[in-house]
Amino acid sequence: MALVEVRNISKIYRLGGEEIRALDDVSLDIDGGEFISIIGPSGSGKSTLMHVLGCLDSPTHGTICLDGVMIQDASAAQLASIRNRKIGFVFQFFNLLPKLNVLQNVELPMIYSGVGGKERRDRSMAALAMVNLENRARHKPNQLSGGQQQRVAIARALVNEPRLVFADEPTGNLDSHTGEAILQLFCDLSKKGRTIVLVTHDPEIAAVTPRRIEIRDGKIANKVDARLAGLDRPSKG
Repeated sequence: MALVEVRNISKIYRLGGEEIRALDDVSLDIDGGEFISIIGPSGSGKSTLMHVLGCLDSPTHGTICLDGVMIQDASAAQLASIRNRKIGFVFQFFNLLPKLNVLQNVELPMIYSGVGGKERRDRSMAALAMVNLENRARHKPNQLSGGQQQRVAIARALVNEPRLVFADEPTGNLDSHTGEAILQLFCDLSKKGRTIVLVTHDPEIAAVTPRRIEIRDGKIANKVDARLAGLDRPSKG
């Protein structure tokens, strides 16, 4: 069974008398350990799909099975619990709390999970070691470069050992060299068995993933599996 099984999901918004289908009958599977990208222009539905798959929103129609649990009808509290235990997020603008140091920012998901202080520190330092930032644990975010801040955000996303990591335009606020280093980090994490979904509008960024799903007008327009098509290309970096 796939880690994520999506069947015929739609997300419909109503503005006045108008019906807007942000997602329209989307079906897909994501296997454990996959590194895939969801690509599409602004307004295509890719962010809505990420929000639904990431338990930030619920579909209007259809079913979603995440790690063996049907989540389409979950309450807000249930979705919050699933997000905390099973999902990690990395965003374009880092979303670090400026008054907390690096270690404290990484600890946050475990505080919500009720993990004790010593275990929080140990796991946070281990996550920072994965992104080569353990020597910056006591620094505040404004003392770090953009690339370092994004690495902190990645450590925070990994610290609860989620089954699934979403990276939403993770290089969009970085220069090209730093962005390539962050993409290489995701490639390295994928090789260690992490399941990563990269959400982007940029074909060059999507090209680093073995499988790409293109969204247009709320529908899956194209699926490319580089492994099957013989299109594998070297990772950036």
